[in-house]
Amino acid sequence: MILAFHLILQALVIARILLRPHRDPASRISWMVVVLVLPVLGLIGYLLLGETNIGRRRVARMQKVLAKLPEPAGMGAPAPVPDRLDGLFRVGQSISGYPAVGGNTARLSGDSDATIAMLVADIDAAREHVHLLFYIWLPDHNGTKVAEALVRAAGRGVTCRVLVDDIGSRALIKSPLWRMMASAGVRQARALPVGLPVLGALHGRLDLRNHRKIMVIDHAITYCGSQNCADAAFLVKAKFAPWVDVVMRFEGPVARQNQHLFVTDWMAWAEEDLSALLRAPMPEPQAGGFVAQVVASGPTMRHSAMPEMFQSLIYAARRELVITTPYYVPDPSLQDALRAAGNRGVRTTIVFPARNDNWAVAATCRSYYAELLAAGVHIREYEGGLLHSKTLTMDGEVTLIGSANMDRRSFDLNYENNILLHDEAATALVRAQQAEYLARSRTVTLAEVEAWPLHRQLWNNFAAVLSPIL
Repeated sequence: MILAFHLILQALVIARILLRPHRDPASRISWMVVVLVLPVLGLIGYLLLGETNIGRRRVARMQKVLAKLPEPAGMGAPAPVPDRLDGLFRVGQSISGYPAVGGNTARLSGDSDATIAMLVADIDAAREHVHLLFYIWLPDHNGTKVAEALVRAAGRGVTCRVLVDDIGSRALIKSPLWRMMASAGVRQARALPVGLPVLGALHGRLDLRNHRKIMVIDHAITYCGSQNCADAAFLVKAKFAPWVDVVMRFEGPVARQNQHLFVTDWMAWAEEDLSALLRAPMPEPQAGGFVAQVVASGPTMRHSAMPEMFQSLIYAARRELVITTPYYVPDPSLQDALRAAGNRGVRTTIVFPARNDNWAVAATCRSYYAELLAAGVHIREYEGGLLHSKTLTMDGEVTLIGSANMDRRSFDLNYENNILLHDEAATALVRAQQAEYLARSRTVTLAEVEAWPLHRQLWNNFAAVLSPIL
């Protein structure tokens, strides 16, 4: 009877794997193999990690929140975009609803301490409100500096709201710094709270996380990039330090789009209606500003959104494509897009960290090197720490910057936020930062990859086989 029950359960799970929407064939096959080869552990693994599901109650709550808020399409007057780039911004709008808006300016900070100093200065100058969302906020030097700035702002009557991921910022939540902010009147919320893991699993997949980094000050200023609220030393993974990040500070109408995104997340996890904030006057367009657009994605939003955004940019490139990403676990379409760019003569360069904090991702990433190099893609490995920056520049005029990696976690499991912009000057700032990364990177050649020992090739390819279920 036990065997019969197990076989029935196994058959039901396999049927679910085959019937589940939006599951690519490689992922279906990988999960079926796991369920069949590891009869008990495979079933448990799929039930806990196989479904991209945050829970029916949470989905219903998010839908209720969205019904209260103005439509994303109303977050700024659409701005004209050159015909050759119009499709890119249409893809961005199809993902999260935000139109391309003009009149934006930007400053780039490619250093963690400089970013924190700039953010603290803006918090100290805030007059109305400060909204911060971080995946990881550590109670270290930089984390404390931001917390103290919020306490000062709250003390002079500025409304401060802090939203953090419940797992990524667990160290902060358990620290005296979190309690200090609460005592000073800083309003706090935790995204995707876990509680007891066993019970939490009943409400949805535990490793679906809010990976966003959103900062909005007084409607008009916003930040977007890869940096968490922490020191570059990143004490939770200090042996890979320094963590190398890049952040852009924007002023102009695109700040309202990030405000809308923050409000959406805040109202999903805090008992406070902020819809009135989105009906305030729009931020003033900046003289000589450029076109920009927030591109946000997540497991409750359109399927395959970020891969489509990346692929659209890659296929649109005509002369040059430079990408930095710490985690590369592509789906087949993204890998093919990069190879196609190299094959059609686009100078395509992608920079990875030489040492990665995730051994499985590092091995999987390197399993794709030979194909990319054979297609003419230039691969560089950054040796100055863990390159955590997520940037893409195209033809010297288009930039995508934000929190999304080129991996299946960012594609399917994490809530991410990015900004797509069209401007030669702003892109030149990011391109110069990318050039600094390249100067501290070593070139990987096809001859070197082909000479890797057999055991290394086996390990890399084995990790790649498992990548669809990561």
